Amino acid sequence: MDYPDLQSRLRALTHGETDTVALMATVVCEIHQSHPMSDWTGFYRVVGPELLKIGPYQGGHGCLVIPFSRGVCGACARSGEIQNVPDVDAFPDHIACSASTRSELVLPVRNGKGQLLGVLDLDSNTPAAFTTADEAWLSEILAETFREAG
Repeated sequence: MDYPDLQSRLRALTHGETDTVALMATVVCEIHQSHPMSDWTGFYRVVGPELLKIGPYQGGHGCLVIPFSRGVCGACARSGEIQNVPDVDAFPDHIACSASTRSELVLPVRNGKGQLLGVLDLDSNTPAAFTTADEAWLSEILAETFREAG
Protein backbone atom coordinates (compact mmCIF):
# COMPACT_ATOMS: atom_id res chain seq x y z
CA MET A 1 0.00 0.00 0.00
CA ASP A 2 1.52 3.30 -1.10
CA TYR A 3 0.26 5.61 1.63
CA PRO A 4 2.34 8.65 0.64
CA ASP A 5 0.74 8.51 -2.82
CA LEU A 6 -2.74 8.09 -1.32
CA GLN A 7 -2.17 11.04 0.99
CA SER A 8 -0.94 13.19 -1.89
CA ARG A 9 -3.96 12.30 -4.06
CA LEU A 10 -6.38 13.03 -1.23
CA ARG A 11 -4.73 16.39 -0.53
CA ALA A 12 -5.21 17.36 -4.17
CA LEU A 13 -8.77 16.05 -4.39
CA THR A 14 -10.05 17.54 -1.13
CA HIS A 15 -8.17 20.84 -0.99
CA GLY A 16 -10.50 23.52 0.37
CA GLU A 17 -13.45 21.15 0.87
CA THR A 18 -15.18 21.24 4.26
CA ASP A 19 -18.39 19.29 3.60
CA THR A 20 -18.19 16.10 5.64
CA VAL A 21 -20.13 13.86 3.24
CA ALA A 22 -18.17 15.07 0.20
CA LEU A 23 -14.92 14.37 2.04
CA MET A 24 -16.12 10.94 3.14
CA ALA A 25 -17.15 9.99 -0.39
CA THR A 26 -13.78 10.99 -1.81
CA VAL A 27 -11.73 9.35 0.94
CA VAL A 28 -13.65 6.07 0.81
CA CYS A 29 -13.31 5.85 -2.97
CA GLU A 30 -9.56 6.42 -2.89
CA ILE A 31 -8.93 4.00 -0.01
CA HIS A 32 -11.12 1.27 -1.48
CA GLN A 33 -9.39 1.52 -4.86
CA SER A 34 -5.93 1.53 -3.23
CA HIS A 35 -6.01 -0.90 -0.31
CA PRO A 36 -5.49 -4.45 -1.58
CA MET A 37 -7.03 -6.09 1.52
CA SER A 38 -10.21 -4.02 1.91
CA ASP A 39 -13.27 -5.74 0.47
CA TRP A 40 -15.65 -3.18 2.00
CA THR A 41 -14.69 0.37 2.86
CA GLY A 42 -17.09 2.87 4.33
CA PHE A 43 -18.03 5.51 6.82
CA TYR A 44 -20.63 5.38 9.53
CA ARG A 45 -21.73 8.91 10.48
CA VAL A 46 -22.76 10.10 13.92
CA VAL A 47 -26.41 11.11 13.43
CA GLY A 48 -27.65 11.30 17.01
CA PRO A 49 -26.72 10.47 20.56
CA GLU A 50 -24.89 7.13 20.56
CA LEU A 51 -26.03 6.36 17.00
CA LEU A 52 -24.18 5.70 13.73
CA LYS A 53 -25.77 5.52 10.26
CA ILE A 54 -24.25 4.35 7.02
CA GLY A 55 -22.42 6.99 5.04
CA PRO A 56 -20.50 6.82 1.79
CA TYR A 57 -19.10 3.35 1.13
CA GLN A 58 -17.72 1.04 -1.56
CA GLY A 59 -18.45 -2.69 -1.72
CA GLY A 60 -21.56 -4.69 -0.92
CA HIS A 61 -24.34 -3.45 1.33
CA GLY A 62 -23.46 -2.41 4.86
CA CYS A 63 -25.55 -2.26 8.00
CA LEU A 64 -27.77 0.81 7.95
CA VAL A 65 -27.75 1.69 11.66
CA ILE A 66 -25.25 0.80 14.39
CA PRO A 67 -25.66 1.90 18.00
CA PHE A 68 -22.49 2.86 19.89
CA SER A 69 -23.26 -0.10 22.18
CA ARG A 70 -22.78 -2.77 19.48
CA GLY A 71 -20.08 -4.20 17.26
CA VAL A 72 -16.63 -3.05 16.22
CA CYS A 73 -17.84 0.28 14.81
CA GLY A 74 -19.79 0.97 17.99
CA ALA A 75 -16.76 0.13 20.13
CA CYS A 76 -14.65 2.59 18.14
CA ALA A 77 -17.25 5.35 18.40
CA ARG A 78 -17.83 4.68 22.10
CA SER A 79 -14.15 4.53 23.10
CA GLY A 80 -12.62 6.86 20.52
CA GLU A 81 -9.93 4.21 20.02
CA ILE A 82 -8.86 2.41 16.84
CA GLN A 83 -10.24 -1.12 16.64
CA ASN A 84 -8.02 -3.52 14.68
CA VAL A 85 -9.74 -6.91 14.87
CA PRO A 86 -7.77 -9.77 13.25
CA ASP A 87 -10.62 -12.27 13.76
CA VAL A 88 -14.14 -10.83 13.87
CA ASP A 89 -15.56 -14.14 15.12
CA ALA A 90 -13.55 -13.64 18.33
CA PHE A 91 -14.87 -10.10 18.89
CA PRO A 92 -17.72 -10.02 21.43
CA ASP A 93 -20.94 -8.68 19.91
CA HIS A 94 -19.55 -8.43 16.36
CA ILE A 95 -22.25 -7.36 13.92
CA ALA A 96 -22.02 -9.50 10.79
CA CYS A 97 -23.12 -7.12 8.05
CA SER A 98 -21.41 -9.53 5.64
CA ALA A 99 -20.87 -13.22 6.34
CA SER A 100 -17.59 -13.16 4.41
CA THR A 101 -15.83 -10.60 6.66
CA ARG A 102 -12.91 -12.12 8.59
CA SER A 103 -11.07 -9.04 9.89
CA GLU A 104 -11.89 -5.39 10.42
CA LEU A 105 -10.17 -2.06 11.02
CA VAL A 106 -12.24 0.85 12.37
CA LEU A 107 -10.87 4.33 13.04
CA PRO A 108 -12.55 7.34 14.67
CA VAL A 109 -13.05 10.39 12.46
CA ARG A 110 -12.84 13.74 14.24
CA ASN A 111 -12.71 17.30 13.03
CA GLY A 112 -10.14 19.82 14.26
CA LYS A 113 -12.38 20.73 17.20
CA GLY A 114 -12.33 17.13 18.42
CA GLN A 115 -15.97 16.46 17.46
CA LEU A 116 -16.61 12.83 16.50
CA LEU A 117 -18.02 12.88 12.96
CA GLY A 118 -18.12 9.11 12.52
CA VAL A 119 -15.92 6.10 11.96
CA LEU A 120 -14.07 4.70 8.96
CA ASP A 121 -14.61 0.94 8.59
CA LEU A 122 -12.46 -1.37 6.47
CA ASP A 123 -13.54 -5.01 6.22
CA SER A 124 -11.54 -7.85 4.72
CA ASN A 125 -12.34 -11.42 3.74
CA THR A 126 -8.79 -12.26 4.92
CA PRO A 127 -7.98 -12.82 8.60
CA ALA A 128 -5.53 -10.34 10.18
CA ALA A 129 -5.55 -8.20 7.03
CA PHE A 130 -4.73 -4.84 8.64
CA THR A 131 -1.46 -3.64 10.15
CA THR A 132 -0.24 -1.02 12.58
CA ALA A 133 1.07 0.85 9.51
CA ASP A 134 -2.52 0.97 8.21
CA GLU A 135 -3.62 2.35 11.57
CA ALA A 136 -0.93 5.05 11.65
CA TRP A 137 -1.26 6.22 8.06
CA LEU A 138 -5.04 6.21 7.98
CA SER A 139 -5.20 8.09 11.30
CA GLU A 140 -2.92 10.76 9.91
CA ILE A 141 -4.87 11.00 6.64
CA LEU A 142 -8.22 11.25 8.45
CA ALA A 143 -6.96 13.95 10.84
CA GLU A 144 -5.61 16.02 7.97
CA THR A 145 -8.60 15.56 5.67
CA PHE A 146 -11.35 16.24 8.22
CA ARG A 147 -9.59 19.01 10.18
CA GLU A 148 -11.94 21.73 8.86
CA ALA A 149 -15.05 19.55 8.38
CA GLY A 150 -18.42 19.56 10.05
